[in-house]
Amino acid sequence: MSRLLDAFDARVSPSDGIFGLYDTSVDTYGMEADSAKWLLAAPGLVYMQVPSQVIRATVRLESWSALPPKKDAPWFGREEVEVRIPSGDLAIYTIDGGRQEVPLTLPTPGLYSMRWQWMLNRESGPFTSPLSWRTLEVPPVRDERLDDRDLYCLVQIWRVFAE
Repeated sequence: MSRLLDAFDARVSPSDGIFGLYDTSVDTYGMEADSAKWLLAAPGLVYMQVPSQVIRATVRLESWSALPPKKDAPWFGREEVEVRIPSGDLAIYTIDGGRQEVPLTLPTPGLYSMRWQWMLNRESGPFTSPLSWRTLEVPPVRDERLDDRDLYCLVQIWRVFAE
């Protein structure tokens, strides 16, 4: 049975259609965008590509003891990645805003799975896909987690012990 260890909510202003979560011991530069994926992962970091119209986002980070339960919500997208976190000290990064410290407790450095789930605020659209440059069909969502933001993203993180 998994349990929530820690959580942190951050307000993020993505720039150039991207923001990232990274281990502060790694270099955040040099990753090439993959036009087929919303998430771009490399050792110590994960970037999320977002529509360029997303200016105001809320990101909720949750640290779990094991695979967390999926939360029912009107998610627009969901992806999972595995990432090696060398130090366990995390930060959020945007090109224009730089580094924002993340006081989230991870059990130990090592290999982690991350489930990224997100919803877009239709009232802030229309949105252009960062993958295809087409207008996205965003369902009408009335979810309080969006508040006045363009994007709400939930990132659930748990340790993978089979390395």
